[in-house]
Amino acid sequence: MTTNESTPHHLLFIDDETELRTLTAERLRECGFEVSEADSGEAALELLDQFAFDILITDLRLPGIDGAAVVEAAVARYPSIVALVITGYGTVKDAVDAIKRGASDFIAKPFQFDELMHHLQRALEQSRLSAENAYLRSQLEERHQFSGIIGRSRPMQALFQMLDTVARSSSTILVTGETGTGKEVVARAIHHNSPRRSHRFVALNCSAIPETLLEAELFGHVRGAFTGAAGTRQGRFEQAHQGTLLLDEVGTMSVGLQMKVLRALQEREFERVGDNRTIKVDVRVIAATNSDLLGMVADGTFREDLYYRLNVIPLALPPLRERRDDIPILVTHFLEKFTPGGTVRVAQSAMRVLMAYQWPGNVRQLENAIERAVALGGGREEIDVADLPPELLTEQPTSPTASADLPEAGLDLPAHLASIERDLVYRALDRTGGNRNRAADLLCIKRTTLVEKLRRIGAPS
Repeated sequence: MTTNESTPHHLLFIDDETELRTLTAERLRECGFEVSEADSGEAALELLDQFAFDILITDLRLPGIDGAAVVEAAVARYPSIVALVITGYGTVKDAVDAIKRGASDFIAKPFQFDELMHHLQRALEQSRLSAENAYLRSQLEERHQFSGIIGRSRPMQALFQMLDTVARSSSTILVTGETGTGKEVVARAIHHNSPRRSHRFVALNCSAIPETLLEAELFGHVRGAFTGAAGTRQGRFEQAHQGTLLLDEVGTMSVGLQMKVLRALQEREFERVGDNRTIKVDVRVIAATNSDLLGMVADGTFREDLYYRLNVIPLALPPLRERRDDIPILVTHFLEKFTPGGTVRVAQSAMRVLMAYQWPGNVRQLENAIERAVALGGGREEIDVADLPPELLTEQPTSPTASADLPEAGLDLPAHLASIERDLVYRALDRTGGNRNRAADLLCIKRTTLVEKLRRIGAPS
């Protein structure tokens, strides 16, 4: 029986019976554990001061400090340590007390080695599940839901409908979009609304890892596989088992590595670098890129078979300039983020500049612009044009123009403009479900101004 782990567990075995301790420690080493020995509670505490062991196995009856006190001290230092106690038949009550002080389980003397391993493996599994559940709870508490992706524009509403559909499947997805459009945010939303949400979401930016190390990052490696490989390590595919793996900037992979990724996607198996053992995984892959992969296929820099393997469900994220009507609500969201509980607002003149800009960096650039404006605002309640980044001021806002026929007999201009205004007001209210605050945001006016316009045109209150 082995530990079934890529790296050995470090175990501290404490017993004052030399023969039992030596024999058991040797058997544990044969099973792949790194074992240190102590013959007293005092010696054990000295070792615990020097090293963070993964596992502690101790006899309860020790000269000087007893095993229960050792367990309590070990758990206080290292809350994730797995502690087992060994007890004689007459001291089961003491063993229960040791469990209350942090031990995972107890083994009665005399015991068979297989019995010890059974208790140990069970305690390790419980510890692993506890740690994984804590990790999953922390991720779920981040509330990555579709509602966390902000947008009321038609392109975003269409995207939300698609996300709701594809999240339920396990098909591979290719998310495309310019830098800053939120590709990773979308990938996380898909995962947390999928049947795989109880397992891990693992993200890897392929462009951020040197080409020589990217294969090991994806598939893992064994000790000595290359210079600097001091131990065995899991890759991202293995870490994402039963969950979701995001391969961001997938277009930056070399052609050689693309072939290995293709095999992993087709066969759901791979080998770690430097190893010939096949590892099978169940992973949903979401690939993301701001590159023209079809163009790269034509150039021979991206494999056509991998492209079609990734592009099972394509998702194209709209750039911010194609959904300008989302800018006001995004601005409100970022203001709440950077001034929690505050009352900071954006002056209409500044909002007009924000609406006019082309946003080559998309939502990420808008977020940075609002963070900068809040910082430069110095606590003022209103952000003005002067607080915005200089590059935004190169494009002066212009009023939208409406095309209209001018009859030979002329037209009543005030009545015509009033008709256009009334139509826009009603459309804004219709789009926001009658919410006057949101309608005012869409029209870039104050709520009081909207209320006055509604009163003037005779709309029902």
